[in-house]
Amino acid sequence: MSTTAKPSPMMILIAGPYRSGTNDDPALIAKNLHEMESYALPIFRLGHIPLLGEWLALPLVALAGSRQLGDEAFNEIFHPIAVRLQQKCDAVLRVGGPSAGADEMVRVGESLGLKIYRSLEEIPGA
Repeated sequence: MSTTAKPSPMMILIAGPYRSGTNDDPALIAKNLHEMESYALPIFRLGHIPLLGEWLALPLVALAGSRQLGDEAFNEIFHPIAVRLQQKCDAVLRVGGPSAGADEMVRVGESLGLKIYRSLEEIPGA
């Protein structure tokens, strides 16, 4: 009797625009965040662990005393935590439109040998 082993659950970083295209308008940033978060439940239902760097970065940015997007405290934490997080991830899902930050997450993921997905349909179930 032959059985096909299911892939192990992956930790998948969801990378998409956060500030890009918003001119730092809080409503548009919230829309971008919601768009990225909309992929989390489907990834979970595939048997994986979804993550957004923003889920870790934003509370730390606030604790660091950031007063506005792009200030010193924001820049100290926002992208660097996502880069560090990728060292613990198995894959990156790149979503949304143009974003230098999201493209950097893909570049870092590729350099670490992570799987790079560009749609939910590419992600196998676990």
